[in-house]
Amino acid sequence: MATKNSKIARRLKIRRRIRTQIRGTADRLRLAVYRSNKAIYTQLIDDEKGHTLIACSSRSLTPQEDSRIDNARRVGAALAEQAIARGIHKIVFDRSGYLYHGQVKALAEGAREKGLQF
Repeated sequence: MATKNSKIARRLKIRRRIRTQIRGTADRLRLAVYRSNKAIYTQLIDDEKGHTLIACSSRSLTPQEDSRIDNARRVGAALAEQAIARGIHKIVFDRSGYLYHGQVKALAEGAREKGLQF
């Protein structure tokens, strides 16, 4: 049990460090990522106003029997399509303390493929 708590504490420590450096503005929104055991969630946030402009998750998409990495890529692409439809092209990527690997990397690549610039 101590291993699980130390993993969570490590991620939260990294997350706090990242958040001191990354801020979403009206010009460059912050793309925040959250991974649960079953789904991946993303939000485009304007930190100056404290508003979430766009949110997308693997639960909101049509269910597919793909791998979690494929679902993450689809979530990134869907979020990018919604953002570009609203005229948002440049963002800041907030990985929330997760390693840039696997699902987080696939989500970022899916968003980049559809035209978002990090």
